[in-house]
Amino acid sequence: RRQGEPPLENGFLPYLGCALKFGANPLEFLKEKQKKHGHIFTCHVAGKYIHFLTDPFSYHALMRQGKHLDWKKFHFATSAKAFGHGSIDPAEGNTTENFHQTFIRTLQGNALDALIEAMMENLQYVMLQSRAPKLQSNTWVTEGLYTFCCQVMFESGFLTLFGKELNSSNDKNLSSKQETERARILNALENFKEFDKIFPALVAGLPIHLFKSAHSAREKLGEALLHKNLLKRDNLSELVTLRMFLNDTLSTFDDMEKAKTHVAVLWASQANTIPATFWTLFYLLKSPEAMRAATKEVQSVLESAEESVSLSGKHISLNRKQLDNMPILDSIIKEAMRLSSASMTFRVAKEDFTLHLENDAYNIRKDDVVALYPQLLHFDPEIYADPLTFKYNRFLNENGEEKTDFYRNGRKLKHYYMPFGTGIAKCPGRLFAVHEIKQFLALIFSYFEIELVDSNVKCPSLDQSRAGLGILQPSNDVDFRYRLKCL
Repeated sequence: RRQGEPPLENGFLPYLGCALKFGANPLEFLKEKQKKHGHIFTCHVAGKYIHFLTDPFSYHALMRQGKHLDWKKFHFATSAKAFGHGSIDPAEGNTTENFHQTFIRTLQGNALDALIEAMMENLQYVMLQSRAPKLQSNTWVTEGLYTFCCQVMFESGFLTLFGKELNSSNDKNLSSKQETERARILNALENFKEFDKIFPALVAGLPIHLFKSAHSAREKLGEALLHKNLLKRDNLSELVTLRMFLNDTLSTFDDMEKAKTHVAVLWASQANTIPATFWTLFYLLKSPEAMRAATKEVQSVLESAEESVSLSGKHISLNRKQLDNMPILDSIIKEAMRLSSASMTFRVAKEDFTLHLENDAYNIRKDDVVALYPQLLHFDPEIYADPLTFKYNRFLNENGEEKTDFYRNGRKLKHYYMPFGTGIAKCPGRLFAVHEIKQFLALIFSYFEIELVDSNVKCPSLDQSRAGLGILQPSNDVDFRYRLKCL
């Protein structure tokens, strides 16, 4: 040990260090170490030294260290390891594309409007047409809530990003073509789930060849997203079109590696949105008060937009501005994500340097990782009273507008809600993700009656195997039933 370094937890196991204890329940592990050591400490985890910074008032100190800390290194290495493409770090010479800029350019600003419009159309197609055989009028359909969210969000999201098969609109065999396409997308969903199951193991550094069926699933996803196959599709999103162009012009990747960068886009667009949609709808179903408030807000926005709901006429259309005018839905989604998010923010030290925090300074070594674990913040009873309870209006002020004043020790916090990370590395797709969930809810309220099969069902526990990667999945599914409204 050198002078001025944070206190160290080495763990008892060679190489693994604290990995097993941390992996079993990261939140409890970090709380215990925080009590023991204070607001910064170092853990030896699977060969790496990670400095956990747990004081929210010091988070900005970390964000200001761009000169000494690299946020890309970890993300680039993880992507190459998990998805099987070559390094996307421009420093390594395979590509000169600035990936972060590509995502900001195609997922925010004007590009977001086109994505929202396509998603609105695709959600209604998937909910009403593609599931039509199940929806006999007035008949209840019983399904797992997670399964339902998974199918609807994956199919709609896939069509929104990767388009539809060419010429399907003016085709005589339209319905059989749509059936074939739907079967392909649901097959892609099965491959996605198989691959996603072992994603935490890949991030931890295990080679994919240890997982035969997941490896095969990843290869099949890659084949489906080869450029030659994407070129047969219509209405590709700007994100995918631009990524294809940049892959072809700025990279030395072969066809399969290019396809695997699209698998990464598919995974990033679904892996957190699906469980976030599940938790939002589950908490709404468990809270009649929240459901009433949310339904009323959606009805009011639809009325002022002069949108009528019918099963035979045209689809509902809500644009970005109208979706942004839903503070109750915003608060509900935020609260569901606060309760289910276990993301982690990583920075890698480019060199030995001194990290200056509010009242102290600590020496950090080159290649060490500095990490934030925002679940500590989200579950802090000083910031969020009764933190394990879902309160649908927690993020609303007295005027029913977005609440941004949260305090700890009497001091206002700048960072109080961080499921999407923070600083320059904040998830570029976060705006689209929240709009997708709002659209999903608005359409569910408009077209369906829904209820839990067992209104007293317990809230599923969070599956800790994905801690650090974003929104945690439920450890078990929950049955619910739905039927078309008599419109």
